[in-house]
Amino acid sequence: MIASVRGRVAALAPDTAVVEVGGVGLSVVCTPGVLAGLRVGAEARLATSLVVREDSLTLYGFADDDARTLFELLQTASGVGPRLAQAALAVHAPDVLRRAIASGDTTTLTRVPGIGKKGAERLVLELRDRVGPVEGVSAAAPVSAGWAFQVREALVGLGWTPQQADQAVAKVAESLDGQSPPAVPVLLKQAIGLLGRAR
Repeated sequence: MIASVRGRVAALAPDTAVVEVGGVGLSVVCTPGVLAGLRVGAEARLATSLVVREDSLTLYGFADDDARTLFELLQTASGVGPRLAQAALAVHAPDVLRRAIASGDTTTLTRVPGIGKKGAERLVLELRDRVGPVEGVSAAAPVSAGWAFQVREALVGLGWTPQQADQAVAKVAESLDGQSPPAVPVLLKQAIGLLGRAR
């Protein structure tokens, strides 16, 4: 993997920078915030992540290693590809994103184009325990993330796939419509009922 590039900035475009490394110009996809800090002809160092597809090799660039690490973590959530992960980092700084995921702040997450309410809930559900310690956020799960995590784990333990469990939890969350959730066993029974009908 290409973890970083350092060299002279040869060109800038609306979403890419060309950095010359050892006589080779590497095209690096960057957020507007990162591009704003670069100057043609000046030396630059970018933390990078190489995304390999069947028909392409795309190098994404970041101001620091922390942003790159979060970019890669975001893509482990279902439904999140490199473009959406980078869009999240274009809207929010890494510490803001981590705090939103850790605290179950779906309002902040839905400010990212392409992330709706369900997508934000899924990010919280799948990544909350993996974003690392966040200053000012208690280790205890917020109510909304807490029951969702417990129900999901129970469903997986009962034999459903993580994807099926996530879908059921999202439907149960939708049915609550912002109301305080009942006890976890009640929610689990509701989720099992939904999965039973889907079979």
